[in-house]
Amino acid sequence: MTPKLNVKERAEAQSGEMSAEQQAAIRMVANDLHRLNQAVMRAVDAGVSVEIIRSARHHGGGRWGDLLVPIIIAGAPSVPEENHSAA
Repeated sequence: MTPKLNVKERAEAQSGEMSAEQQAAIRMVANDLHRLNQAVMRAVDAGVSVEIIRSARHHGGGRWGDLLVPIIIAGAPSVPEENHSAA
């Protein structure tokens, strides 16, 4: 079984043949995703449900990237911890 890598490790593993500018951009994405995940966990701990969905796709020179927006449900009923699934 392949060990599960975190976002930063995956980004670094995939950046081997990228230019320095591309590597810096990927590191920024990985760092920002880590901060986003922390913010989502804080929001859930504060009592809201958060879903991140693709709102659009940015295209440039044959490449693309997903743009995201949060869907927030304030005051969502709590679910017992054992019913949560790992994503």
